[in-house]
Amino acid sequence: MKLSVLWRSAVALSLVTATMLCAAAPLKTLHVLLTKQESVMDPAVASDITTASINENIFEPMLAYDYLARPLKLKVNTLTAMPTISDGGKTYVMHLQHGIMFAPDPAFHHQTRELVAQDYVYAIKRLYDPSLKSPWLFMFEGKLLGDEKLRADKLPAGKKFDMQTQIAGLQALDKYTIQIRLNAPDTNFLFILATTATGAVAKEVVDTYGNQVGNHPVGTGPFMVTQWQRSFQIELSKNPQYRTTPFEADPGSDPVAKAIAARLKGQSLPLVDKVEISIVEEQQARVLGFLNREFDFLEQVPPPLAEMVLKGGKLKPELQQQGIQLSMFPTLQTYYMWMNMEDPVLGGYTPEKIALRRAIALAYNSKEDISLMEKGLAIQAQSPLPPSVLGYDANFVSPVQYDIQLANALLDHFGYQRGADHYRRLPDGQPLQLLMHTEANASGRLRDEVWRKNMDALGIHIQFKADKHSEIIHAARLGKVQMTEADWIADFPDGENFYQLLYGGNVGRANYARFNLPAFNRLYEQSQTMADSPERRHLYRQMALLIHAYNPWVLRTHPLSADVTQPWLQNFRRHPVNFTNWRYLDIAPDARQNSKK
Repeated sequence: MKLSVLWRSAVALSLVTATMLCAAAPLKTLHVLLTKQESVMDPAVASDITTASINENIFEPMLAYDYLARPLKLKVNTLTAMPTISDGGKTYVMHLQHGIMFAPDPAFHHQTRELVAQDYVYAIKRLYDPSLKSPWLFMFEGKLLGDEKLRADKLPAGKKFDMQTQIAGLQALDKYTIQIRLNAPDTNFLFILATTATGAVAKEVVDTYGNQVGNHPVGTGPFMVTQWQRSFQIELSKNPQYRTTPFEADPGSDPVAKAIAARLKGQSLPLVDKVEISIVEEQQARVLGFLNREFDFLEQVPPPLAEMVLKGGKLKPELQQQGIQLSMFPTLQTYYMWMNMEDPVLGGYTPEKIALRRAIALAYNSKEDISLMEKGLAIQAQSPLPPSVLGYDANFVSPVQYDIQLANALLDHFGYQRGADHYRRLPDGQPLQLLMHTEANASGRLRDEVWRKNMDALGIHIQFKADKHSEIIHAARLGKVQMTEADWIADFPDGENFYQLLYGGNVGRANYARFNLPAFNRLYEQSQTMADSPERRHLYRQMALLIHAYNPWVLRTHPLSADVTQPWLQNFRRHPVNFTNWRYLDIAPDARQNSKK
């Protein structure tokens, strides 16, 4: 990692020096924070929000979202035009723009090279590599014509995955043309082509760095990594090879969006020279850092500390006087706690195992959690789908609501008897002991107390194992986590993106709960062939009921994000799907310095 990052840092430094010599304007640096430690910066592997936030500024999919358009609107990114779709929605042909270059890196013979169709073919094939255990394979598995030749579960005995295998469903027709053929129409496929997981990857980079490629991210995006102090600070610099394309957007009638569009009109992105990313896990440090003007904005003010910024649901007057702005944003996000369905204590599909998980779900008091912990900045999650996602049903109400009396009665009925110490034992008389993985920070410790209280009310012993977020994810993929809290934010605005988290085919990848129920799997597979409709929403309702019947998840909340920005920051607008907006942001001339006086 050190060699290539230092090399790119030197490239960025030479660019900075040239810029300073040729222009009087000072360099612009955006100061941001991310709330959890990063993992490997490989778009085929990374699924945590921190790493995905960085990756989407480095790796480029073929399509992208219009920054300002609401409702959401897709547009070309590296293509000359939107894909040509034929054969009843089963064939997609894409033509790449000429002259798009990868960021400089020693892996290339001439420091860089042009983006070609084969880079996208290679990137998508990597999702099938069983050694990567990609959580994004669900987007293509079983959909691409002939992909059984790539799927580890379909290969003949003794045959290994081979990246060189050709399939009819994924081809580079020429240097700049990609053709994708599907087994059946997929109404979400254009959304999939806008996900960072499908971003172009250069084979030379993977060949050069091997299993360390996640430490050497190289893409065609607006930024590149030039400094990296793990789990502390990351510096992105403007990619000197990034193309200059004048900004275009559809702001609609929204006055804020129209003002942003007017400022950005005709400008080439990105607008800042550097992005300094700090990893700030402690909630208080995030808020204090923003108030001390160390960060240009703070997304999702930590609810337990909301009173440091808000008063009566509005920005404090003294902050308003400083020019700080507040915006409320409903994220496409769901918070939940999952339990390992293969765990010998919590897992299984027999009545007594279901009863244990059901009791745990009944012991969770979402209204109290929202009031005390989230300070009202959330709504109760009735199903995995947050509002505004296609397939969301505002009339659906979970049949599993807080009821501690019913929870205890259920455990009594199924043989989880209390001992002399008032704590319960398993039906076979063995001790009942749960272990929850939590994050090693103040927020994690607060969540520990919520679950300790819940389990004490049931007479269940629970212990907590604090660890780094990246280590919890790694252990979860291996099936070595019994239970933990998690959240999922939409990669594309459709219910499929959430229900795939419980699909049996994704066990070992995105399905950390390892839930594998044939009835649920059949409904999910059936729903994949359907567009958003009353018929598909009926299937989603059945799927939600199965989740509540077997309780692999305890659904918690959908957050409402309180975002605050400094007076010098320009063009800030949260996007419902994109994790970041860094390439669009600008610093008002001298405003930061003047505000600090």
